[in-house]
Amino acid sequence: MHRLARSLLDVLLPPRCLACGTIVGEPGALCPDCFARVTFLGPPQCARCGDPFELPMEEGAVCAVCVAEPPPFDRARAVMRYDDGARDLVLRFKHADRTDCAPAFARWMIRAGRELVTAADVIAPVPLHRLRLLKRRYNQAALLARAIDRQSGAPGRFVPDLLTRARRTPPQEGLGRQGRARNVRAAFAVVDAARIQGRRVLLVDDVLTTGATVGECARTLRRAGAAAVDVVCLARVVLDPLHDAAETDSLY
Repeated sequence: MHRLARSLLDVLLPPRCLACGTIVGEPGALCPDCFARVTFLGPPQCARCGDPFELPMEEGAVCAVCVAEPPPFDRARAVMRYDDGARDLVLRFKHADRTDCAPAFARWMIRAGRELVTAADVIAPVPLHRLRLLKRRYNQAALLARAIDRQSGAPGRFVPDLLTRARRTPPQEGLGRQGRARNVRAAFAVVDAARIQGRRVLLVDDVLTTGATVGECARTLRRAGAAAVDVVCLARVVLDPLHDAAETDSLY
């Protein structure tokens, strides 16, 4: 019966590519052209931050950045590289009311960070300040976190209000690594610390750029008693290793 209803719905409202709107074979998919434009991430990658390695590495290998300056969180994973192929997908979801994309994105995020999702005791979004939430009408990170929880096989771990923005911060766009870190310093607070005492928290966000925001969230959660903090994002900025370190922001 469900299959018949699905077939009928596909005839009336055929599924369309999440990026360009071309008709595709199933809901929540990309057409071949758009799929080819997206750089999906996966092994080999840093065991801590998830930054991809150019060459095969032994399991558990950590990148030079994480060795020199370990991030405040335990592990981070992302679905795709934040580049031209991913930008439209992310921005439409974030700013153009494409909330219908959340279930598909959540499936991708579970696949990219399966170990992190399985290990989590609590799944929580990076929060928006209430004034920004009022303007945007939804928190894209919360939509992703809720969808991940529902599709994880072990629902009931989603805590939408675990973190709050203690103060309103200017947008991070255009700021360098140090500027981003200063901008979000002491910007978050844990609403109910009893929920996370000795527990592993999975933080969910849309894009990891320098790691300043999720890093500050992780510090806040650890100070409140979390045993570990992992991060899963839809997309992340991947640095070009050919660029001089002085000209390119560190991830942390």
